[in-house]
Amino acid sequence: MIRTFAALALVTLIAACGGDTGDRAQVSSKQEIPASMRGKPAKQLFGAMSFASGNRPQAYGGYAKGCQDGAVQLPETGPTWQAMRLSRNRNWGQPELIDYLQTLSAKAAQQPGWSGLYIGDLAQPRGGPMLTGHASHQIGLDADIWMLPPKRLNLSRSERENISSISMRRANGAYVNSDWTPQHHQVLKAAASDPRVARIFVFPGAKVQMCNDEKGDRSWLRKVRPWYGHHYHFHVRLSCPSGMRGCVNQAPPPPGDGCADAEQWVRNILNPPPPDPNAPKPKPRRELTLADLPGQCVDVLQSR
Repeated sequence: MIRTFAALALVTLIAACGGDTGDRAQVSSKQEIPASMRGKPAKQLFGAMSFASGNRPQAYGGYAKGCQDGAVQLPETGPTWQAMRLSRNRNWGQPELIDYLQTLSAKAAQQPGWSGLYIGDLAQPRGGPMLTGHASHQIGLDADIWMLPPKRLNLSRSERENISSISMRRANGAYVNSDWTPQHHQVLKAAASDPRVARIFVFPGAKVQMCNDEKGDRSWLRKVRPWYGHHYHFHVRLSCPSGMRGCVNQAPPPPGDGCADAEQWVRNILNPPPPDPNAPKPKPRRELTLADLPGQCVDVLQSR
């Protein structure tokens, strides 16, 4: 069910979060976990939810270990955006995120050759771990935005399942390729300049290119962080909305524009450092269960 813009505005008034997917702390509230939910992978429980809870908007926990109440569904199509891969049912987020995406898409539509934005995954209706893909995107404050400049915004559901974004990277992400344009720079600049944004993840070569090209205010570059992948899309992460207790922010980026850090990423891509023979082998990632999440997530799952 897609909520109307009027309902979205009302919810927005009511609502008026280490490593790049890590959290500084874990907020929890003791709740008895029903026997039917104990020990099951949390992704199965949250992946089975097809609609949002009826509670007021709230993010619980951190970006990679949490859930969300009162999510709003990004309308499938708007004046300056389209939600992609609708079969995933991942176009849900906190009202702050939905407003941010609508605002950014209008700014993107002002760029030559862009009619707006193609918007990928946000979160599941009640957040939580996803059945496939992301480790984060759990509290309704993350969104993936395609690098493909939209030429039209009347794609059918079938087209949205089959069309693909385009890669911007060259030499394994050390450089941008010929599809990168000044308009990509401006869209990312607009995305990072919104004060609600905590971080934007993009491949290292794009960050270095923007560092080299930016001739004006460079403060926004601090929020743009190099990270693995992220060459078909860039990932926006909002800070916890003001007053939203229970939502855990990620530690802020280091001071400065972050350009030297991105250049080091590129050097490591071009000349990989030798492996450390004493480095411990990575441990397999354990599936999260409901017991690993904030206690409020039990109520989120049980809410009507």
